[in-house]
Amino acid sequence: MTNTLVLKSSILGEHSQSNQLIDHVLEGKTGIIERDLAANPLPVLDMNVATALRGSADDLSDELKAVLDLSNQLIDELKAADQVIIGAPMYNFMVPTQLKNWFDLIARAGVTFSYTENGPIGLIENKKAIIVTTRGGLHKDSPRNSIESYLTTILGFIGITDVEFVYAEALNMGEESAAVAREQARAQLAKLV
Repeated sequence: MTNTLVLKSSILGEHSQSNQLIDHVLEGKTGIIERDLAANPLPVLDMNVATALRGSADDLSDELKAVLDLSNQLIDELKAADQVIIGAPMYNFMVPTQLKNWFDLIARAGVTFSYTENGPIGLIENKKAIIVTTRGGLHKDSPRNSIESYLTTILGFIGITDVEFVYAEALNMGEESAAVAREQARAQLAKLV
């Protein structure tokens, strides 16, 4: 059985195109841990959060221990998964803040990556990532597609190099093109999951 970690980051809840695509393909499947990062927001990286992530539990206040415990829980979920499905709608040419917050909490030196003489190495191995990215316009093969380079880089940094992208574009360019994009994305996602 494949264990799947699902990260949803759309602020649109049940109206989210990326959430709907993921829900459609995972319907009836087991072994799923789901985190809706918009419905249950994570702390934003600031000095307190950075202090918690770099500290020892023995040296932290109760508030900062809670942040460290949350980070450890998120990393444990990631480590337990065989595959990660990430809903990453494009907001102003980037991933949602909610998804960036998750990466900020799990990217920890000595835990999910390590610095070596030859540069950083990722410590999260043998995982596949499937990115479901939705957009109102057409951006896939243009310089505006910053989501692909960002997610490939950050996932590779922690050791996840088997990354597939599922695009649903032109969702705000008329119902006909949106319907075609959704159907193509569903078919591609079904093959990957």
